[in-house]
Amino acid sequence: MYRYDELDRTLVGERVEQFRDQVARRLTGELSEDEFRPLRLMNGLYLQLHAYMLRVAIPYGTLSARQMRMLAHVARRYDKGYGHFTTRQNIQFNWPRLEDVPDILAELASVDMHAIQTSGNSIRNVTADPYAGVAADEIEDPRITAEIIRQWSTLHPEFSFLPRKFKIAVTGAPHDRAAVRVHDIGLRMRRNGEGEVGFEVIVGGGQGRTPIIGPTICEFLPKRHLLSYIEAILRVYNQLGRRDNLFKARIKILVQSVGAALFAEMVEEEWQHLRDGACELPVEEVARIEAHFASPPYEALDPHPPAFAARRLGDREFGRWCRTNLAAHKRPGYAIVNISLKPVGGVPGDATAEQMEAIADLAERFGFGEIRVTHAQNLVLPDVRLGDVYAVWQGLGDAGLATANIGLVTDIIACPGLDYCNLANARSIPVAQRISQRFAEIERQYEIGELKIKISGCINACGHHHVGHIGILGVDKKGEEFYQITLGGSGDENAALGDIVGPAFSYDAVVDAVETIIATYLAVRREGEPFLATYRRVGLAPFKERLYGAH
Repeated sequence: MYRYDELDRTLVGERVEQFRDQVARRLTGELSEDEFRPLRLMNGLYLQLHAYMLRVAIPYGTLSARQMRMLAHVARRYDKGYGHFTTRQNIQFNWPRLEDVPDILAELASVDMHAIQTSGNSIRNVTADPYAGVAADEIEDPRITAEIIRQWSTLHPEFSFLPRKFKIAVTGAPHDRAAVRVHDIGLRMRRNGEGEVGFEVIVGGGQGRTPIIGPTICEFLPKRHLLSYIEAILRVYNQLGRRDNLFKARIKILVQSVGAALFAEMVEEEWQHLRDGACELPVEEVARIEAHFASPPYEALDPHPPAFAARRLGDREFGRWCRTNLAAHKRPGYAIVNISLKPVGGVPGDATAEQMEAIADLAERFGFGEIRVTHAQNLVLPDVRLGDVYAVWQGLGDAGLATANIGLVTDIIACPGLDYCNLANARSIPVAQRISQRFAEIERQYEIGELKIKISGCINACGHHHVGHIGILGVDKKGEEFYQITLGGSGDENAALGDIVGPAFSYDAVVDAVETIIATYLAVRREGEPFLATYRRVGLAPFKERLYGAH
């Protein structure tokens, strides 16, 4: 993984001291809250419903064990003993005291972490496939691209005050685990007819108030043109993006208003001034960054170790966990281990300081000291020998982290909602907890199969409800919490927005509505057919009839 150089450390250190002075001036009253607000947002500090919230960047979701231990330390010393992993592959601390934030940032800087550009109208944390570098289906490691973009975009003087926040995602595999079609810019690696690797460039996707599946504006961009082409996109957006209306300021509104074809033409015209110039990627710099992502010292292993197979067959609980939580690794004899942060009745995405430390220990003992954060608010150990998987499972069990539900009905994405967020209309966390309790029985989860439930407490869609197989949106009706349900969404390579079922359900009725939807699916599916395939075959009608037929 990437290691900060002297320039990175100097930049982050200077930012910490600058912010320390700004916080001191706010505490003495020299700065008003209105004056302080843009300064704190530039350092990832929000003022939420009950307290400040600090969002810490985890670039492309990659952490070292040392960094994870620092996050545990911050949770224990400065917060309430836990952190919340987000759909942007970041972590949030929900209860820091303002006077402690400079010290938190200084401690994070000691392990090459920061909160720069995790908020504000800038280029946010660049996200990527959480299986990057180890996925069996990968064309190339997208973390190299993500790191190049991170270095280029950090405090970029031209793009630090965009019309609105800006999000970029990169995937290196045909199966999209980074949801690139619902980002401001999505980059999907592909090969052309000559076998050269480049990018399909997708622009203007997003969720929120106006959900849009992003259109492709360039079918194949050679890698050497990456930064010059992205810069052309951002220049067009910076010039033409709306600044007079917060709700129409995102690039998706610009692309939608002028049309994808015309937008592509404007980018192409701007690009002619940039290509083959200073923004073109120097070969030696790319090689320097690539070296940080060289494969670790893998061993030549038996791809089918007998002890692993025996354990899997002989221990029912272990076998269940392997069924859901292991993914195929590119190297024989290794596995990708998914760690669920969704225990039945728990808060999706939360991990205690003790759990973070346990994960760091397992990453060092049974891997190469690396951890990943997923878009589904879970964690990953990317390099585990198959012969060590049983010991890892036992260690996770000791830490309360061995829930066997990745991709199932209880593996729910949920934003913090009205429990924390001052933008929310309704609670998300209790709804997720009640659904997971309703479907807690593991055999029932297996019977249902793959099902992605995503919950947002407001239209900003931090819970990605638009692309959930079942999406749940909290809305306010005369001071009461109601929940609008959508069906058929997907964030993968076949991205789709969910269809609104009908009138919203009350807080008390929404879990029953989800159960009705699942019962309808089980009644109409064909043998072995997953929920999304069934919905795309039968459409909305049978679900709507079961939900509202009596009215």
